Amino acid sequence: MKDRHHKEKEYHEQKHKEPGTTVGVEQETSEQEAVDSVKDIAAELKEAQDRYIRLYADFENYKKKTIKDKEELIKYANESLLFELLTAIDNLEMALKHAKDQADGNAVDPLVTGVDNTLRGLGKVLEKFGLTPIEVAGQPFDPTYHHAMAQIERDDIESGMVVEEFRKGYQFKDKVLRPSMVSVSKKSA
Repeated sequence: MKDRHHKEKEYHEQKHKEPGTTVGVEQETSEQEAVDSVKDIAAELKEAQDRYIRLYADFENYKKKTIKDKEELIKYANESLLFELLTAIDNLEMALKHAKDQADGNAVDPLVTGVDNTLRGLGKVLEKFGLTPIEVAGQPFDPTYHHAMAQIERDDIESGMVVEEFRKGYQFKDKVLRPSMVSVSKKSA
């Protein structure tokens, strides 16, 4: 028992010796390891926060893009339907033009009048949903809205002006659905 008591006394005396002794060095090393460990944890935390901030920003950008895509999808949902209707409209317009040309001043057939009224009504409905014809008469040629099919030499108008429309073009809201097929003027050489 005496031996055990003696060893404990030596241990406590060693513990309270000046720094630089064996026990003091161990204590300093332990404190340094704790400080290093805290620094490592702080660095890991900072890195995790940076990753979180980047991930959060990416997610916010994704949400905004998804909302924009959804709005655009809704805005242009009828585009393919309207594009398919353009052929039917073209055919009706050509039939009316042909019927009126055949009439040559004679009384216009009531069927032609009915088709004409139907075509105008259809045009109003389509305009309500955002489909509008592209105006070409007297306009300068613009490749965004016009597709040049021919050049015609004309000295009475400026070069690069739309002279004739072969097929009507249409715009759906702020987007060209189908460009107008036109002939364009050029000055003679």
